[in-house]
Amino acid sequence: MVDDTGTRADRQPVLLLLHGLGATGEVWLPWAPLLESRWAGRWLAPDLAGHGWSPPLPAYSFGALAERVAAALAPGDRLVVLGHSLGGVVGLALAARATGLPVDAVIGLGIKAVWSEAELDKAGELATRPVTWFASRDEAARRYLRVSGLAGLLPPDHPVTEAGLRQVDGRWRLAMDPGAFAVGRPDLPALLAGTDVPVLLARGENDPMVTDAQLKELGVPVATLPGLGHNAHVEDPAAVLALADPYR
Repeated sequence: MVDDTGTRADRQPVLLLLHGLGATGEVWLPWAPLLESRWAGRWLAPDLAGHGWSPPLPAYSFGALAERVAAALAPGDRLVVLGHSLGGVVGLALAARATGLPVDAVIGLGIKAVWSEAELDKAGELATRPVTWFASRDEAARRYLRVSGLAGLLPPDHPVTEAGLRQVDGRWRLAMDPGAFAVGRPDLPALLAGTDVPVLLARGENDPMVTDAQLKELGVPVATLPGLGHNAHVEDPAAVLALADPYR
């Protein structure tokens, strides 16, 4: 977990940054200099369960992922949640009125709103595959970048890539538990109906996983980031962090 304790935590909300499927909390590490100048309070970037150094779950659901995150929060933390893809859905689960957590707002970036049965079947099949082992770090790193959607955005030797890998007895694997693919399809209308906090759904203009029309059907404010793709938070951190300006 990346954690910046800041200097004015008692007066400012905590920015909770949640990564997408296959990534780790380290994907937000390049944001550190920007957050130092643009976010006055603390910020946290945990590994979701079954990712990075966070232990796996016996069964994956958005609620179970949210419970693992909530267990690591300090009492009294006020939260602004900015989550990418899977992390955005987990943010909505954290903001459910039933949890009682002090969430001020949720920004969901690149959440896939529409799933086909074929896509769900494929995810279920991936969840049952055994762990794949690689003879070299480079092979494992390239697979990690593809699985996390970061291929072409980060090089295999980047520190963010390192966080997604594990070496055991001279062989390499991804840190991610394959079982996390079984988290399923989010019921976004139900999640939105279950929260009372402001929600902003955002996407990169070139994100192939979700359209403006699909997000607008959900009845909450939508922001489109010009020229960016699914991993807009990696492509242009400043543009994505600006979405949180109203909630600082």
